[in-house]
Amino acid sequence: MLLPAATLWWRECVRFYRDRLRAVGSLATGLLFWLLFGFGLAGSFAPAGMPAGIDAVEYLFPGIVVFIVLLTAIVGTFSLIEDRRQGFLQGVLVAPVPRTAIVLGKVMGGTTMALLQGVVLLPLAPLVGIETSPVDLLAAVGALFLVAFGLTSLGFLLAWRMESIAGFHGIVNLLLMPLGILSGAFFPLEGAAGGLETVMRLDPLTYGLSAFRGALYAHEAVEPIATLPAWGVTIGFAAVLFAAAVGVARRR
Repeated sequence: MLLPAATLWWRECVRFYRDRLRAVGSLATGLLFWLLFGFGLAGSFAPAGMPAGIDAVEYLFPGIVVFIVLLTAIVGTFSLIEDRRQGFLQGVLVAPVPRTAIVLGKVMGGTTMALLQGVVLLPLAPLVGIETSPVDLLAAVGALFLVAFGLTSLGFLLAWRMESIAGFHGIVNLLLMPLGILSGAFFPLEGAAGGLETVMRLDPLTYGLSAFRGALYAHEAVEPIATLPAWGVTIGFAAVLFAAAVGVARRR
């Protein structure tokens, strides 16, 4: 099982490396959001529930990192549709390997690329006032991994039966972009309108962002969601979606 999974994982890494415009596009989109919203709203960004002593540029940094992971993870699952149209996926499916290995290889490939995109930005944290220790950074990377794994599994689940990239792109805009926007990446959970706050608490990415932000601010209380529920929901989100992706792939 490990050899076919590792082979598919390596193929995804090579494909991502060769398609550098995709990597640059995902990273540049997140940075553009950060610069426009962070510096553009620095003088007026003071919503209810904003942590004390944190300005817009600093507050938006963890959210933008998770947003870039979201974009990279979802765009990475476009390759599943391309593999089907080119006949590669059909060849893999008839090979004598477990379907779980196929899903694991594809998901881990997308997870690796999304995680690397997020980790690249972590050295910028001290520049915006976020002081972290090596242990805090390790915990933050762990949170990003779980978020990337869950989102890539979700993208795999949605793309498995999609026939066109255009159709999948529409699903992304309709479902997955609000998932990132309502995670607390751009405005705090506390202080949101009553109905909107409820929706944000139902968004599993809210807990992934809380786990990531809580790891960066390990010694400060900046998140309304406690550490244990944040990590618990994030782990459950990744595990359930991967199991669902495996279940879909096993259907004849």
